[in-house]
Formats: sequence, C-alpha cells, structure tokens
Amino acid sequence: MRRIYSGLRGRLVITFTLIAVTASALVAGIGYELVKTRVIERAEEVAVSDMRDTLEGIRVPIGGLWPGETPPTDAEINGLQKSLRTANGAVVVRYKDLRSPRGEEYLYPDGGFSMSDVPADLATGADRRMAAKRQRINGRMWLLVGTPVWRIEPIHTAQPTGMTVFAFIPLSEEEQLLNDLRQPLAAAGVIMLFVALAVALISARRVLLPVRRLGSAARALGAGHLDTRLPVHGQDELAELTATFNDTAAALERSVSELRTLEAMSRRFVADVSHELRTPLTAMTAVTDMLSEEADRLPSEPAEAVRLVLREIGRLRTLVEQLIEASRFDSGTATLHLDTVNVADVICDCLEVRGWLDQVRVNVPQGLAFSLDPRRFDVILANLVGNALRHGEPPVVVTARSTPNGLEVKVRDHGKGIPPSDLPHVFNRFYKAGARGDGSGLGLSIARANAHLHGGTISVRPQDPGTLFTVWLPPA
Repeated sequence: MRRIYSGLRGRLVITFTLIAVTASALVAGIGYELVKTRVIERAEEVAVSDMRDTLEGIRVPIGGLWPGETPPTDAEINGLQKSLRTANGAVVVRYKDLRSPRGEEYLYPDGGFSMSDVPADLATGADRRMAAKRQRINGRMWLLVGTPVWRIEPIHTAQPTGMTVFAFIPLSEEEQLLNDLRQPLAAAGVIMLFVALAVALISARRVLLPVRRLGSAARALGAGHLDTRLPVHGQDELAELTATFNDTAAALERSVSELRTLEAMSRRFVADVSHELRTPLTAMTAVTDMLSEEADRLPSEPAEAVRLVLREIGRLRTLVEQLIEASRFDSGTATLHLDTVNVADVICDCLEVRGWLDQVRVNVPQGLAFSLDPRRFDVILANLVGNALRHGEPPVVVTARSTPNGLEVKVRDHGKGIPPSDLPHVFNRFYKAGARGDGSGLGLSIARANAHLHGGTISVRPQDPGTLFTVWLPPA
C-alpha cells in the first residue's frame, strides 16, 4: 500500500505545513526573545538606576575619613544594606579598610546570601565599575548588580572607599511574565498549525485537481478513447499543460486514424491479392499430377525443372492459404466452431492426412475429450509438427494431457534447437530462424493466432536436445 506522503498531494501538504510551522515558530521565538530581552533590560535599568541614586545619597563615613569622622559601625553598614535592598532582595557588602596597613576586609552577608553566591567574574569586575549579571540560585533567577562605592571629597573629587556592594534582585515577576507569555504563543502556534494544514489541503486540492483530470484523460486516451479532451481554464502553467495535452491528443487521433486507414488498406490489399492468386493457383494445381507423372519420362534436366516448378507451386499454394488465413485474423472475421472431440483421434487424423504418422511418436491417453475447434486445432498441430520435422531431428514426440486449467499439448523434437537469440521472435510473421528452411515464416504466427482465438497460448523453450512447444487451451 502506497504511503500517503509518497504522493504529490501528501508532499505538498507536508511541505506547506512545515513552512508555515517553521515561520510561526521563528516569529514566536523571535518575539519571545525580544520581549524577554526588553523585560530583563528594563529590570536591570531600574535596578541600576535605583542603586546609583541610593549610593549618591549615602552619608556613611567610609574610605578616607574627614576630620572628626569615626569609622563606620556595623549598624551603619546594615542601614546601607537596608537602603539598597529591594523587595524580597538582598545586599552583600564587602568592605576593605583603606586606613589599615594590612587592608583588612570585612564581609556583610544578607538574607542567606554571601560572597560565595557572587560569580568570580562579577566580583572582579565590580571592583572597577558597575557590573550586572543574571544568575540562577537555588532554582530562582536573580539579577546581581555589583558596584564599587565612591565618595565625593569637599573639593568634588571622587575617591575610592574600598567598599563594594552586591545587590541580589529577584526576577520572579519577570520570569512569571515570560512563562505566561509562552502559553498564548504555544496556543497561537497550534492554531497556526491547523490553519496551515487546512490551507495546505485546500491549496493541494486546487493544484492537483487539474493533474487528476489529466491523469484520467491520459488513461482514457490509453484505453483507446482518442476523442478525449479537457476544458482549459485560466492562463497558468496547468492551463498550458492542459492545452498541450489537447493538442497532443488531437495529433495522436489524426495519426492513429491515418495508420488505421493505411492498415485497413494493407489488409485489404493482401486479402485481394491472395484471393486473386487463388484462381491461377487452382488451374496450376489441376495439372500438377499430370506434370508429376510426365516428369518421370523426361530427361534428367527437364525432369528436375518440372519437379522444381511443382515444389514452388506447392509452396505458393501454402503461402496463399496462410496469407488468406492471416487476413481473416487481421480483419477480425475469424470465428470458432467448438465441438467436443477425442483429442487422440484429432491428433492422429492430422498426422495421417499429411503422411507423418510414421515419423511422429504420439503419447495421448485414449478417451481424452475436450471442447475445441477441430479445424483450427488441426492448423496449430500441423504447423508445430511440420516445423519440428523440417527443422528438428527425430524423434518428434506429441503429448497431450488434461489439467485443471484446460488442455496441454506438447510437441518436441530432438534436433539442434532454435538459437537463443531467435527464440523471442519465432512467432513473428515472416521471421525465419537463421537461414534454414524453405517455409514462409507465417506458420507459427498463424498457430499462435488460432491458440489466442481459443483463449489459450503457445510457448517455446529450449531442451537438451531439441525444442519444446507447449499449447495451452482453456476449457470452453
């Protein structure tokens, strides 16, 4: 069974659907990524702006202390963390005391977050400038913003303080927004799939309908309906193809009509010539017996000439009879006259009339009855046996048996056999295997035509030695 996608319609539907789904997926994916990028960038901009504004307003004495200032206390650091902390977020502070000769460093974790949660590249980059990075921590997405803290001196010069803050800003709302966006995008993709499939089926039907019509018309043309034509709609490629088909069908109809006319004329010519030859042949045949008797009294050379004439008259008579028989098959006037006969008797009568009974071994069970046309069966058998006797070597064996499918008759000789290159052509008219024999080349073709008229067949195959012809006739 042919798979559905192996046809042109299936391939069109699949291709159209794949293109539509791919385009839909690309649009949805690009749109999702654009929204995702904008949402994250917006969250990052807001977080950075809020942190920058908060840090610009701090009053914690850090870094190089001014006269009268005391070092920052833990409470002041905690207050700074609180001012920088967003809702559900955290702020980790790393403070390096610049006044200490050893540069002592203090860490202030927050809300379960510490410097161990800060990526190394962000920690390094935040020592020089503000940096941000998205990081998944404990299954949640966070925006980490790290920046060094600078302090403006009275002379409006920014001085490093040794403090670096890392803000952990949750992106749960943004992530939920993106998750909510996926569902309508997926639903839109499914709807797009069904729409694309429906459009593909409709388009494939419209495209393939003219192709189906062309296929049906071509089959009708092949079945012999040469007047088949198709209506031409539109001006596209399929319309041009339909017009070309109509032109081709018209040309084919004209050619076939001319060929049939010529064939009918040829058949009529052969039939007329054959019938016209019958009259002089009848007169010539009437005197063959007298010439045959006189040939024995003539000198050797005239006697040989008379015998040659007699042989050629016989050949000519056979040729004319075969041509007339062939013309009957060509004109369709050949008919069957079935009768139930004893197959063994019919075979023996055929051989006895032609004087072949002593040259042929017959192996047919007595009482084998079958319904066939005795005259046409006689023609089949006479051609096969005569061919075996002329071109083969003894013994020539004829066998017949009844099978569940009909009557099977075999004729075999034990000669050199027919060359393999000639076997496919032995039933062609006027074909002679090699250069042997003096036959007309019509006998086997007439035998096969008689077998076909019965609804049967004749086959040939080589033997070791010889050649085997098999006739099969179906039951009436």
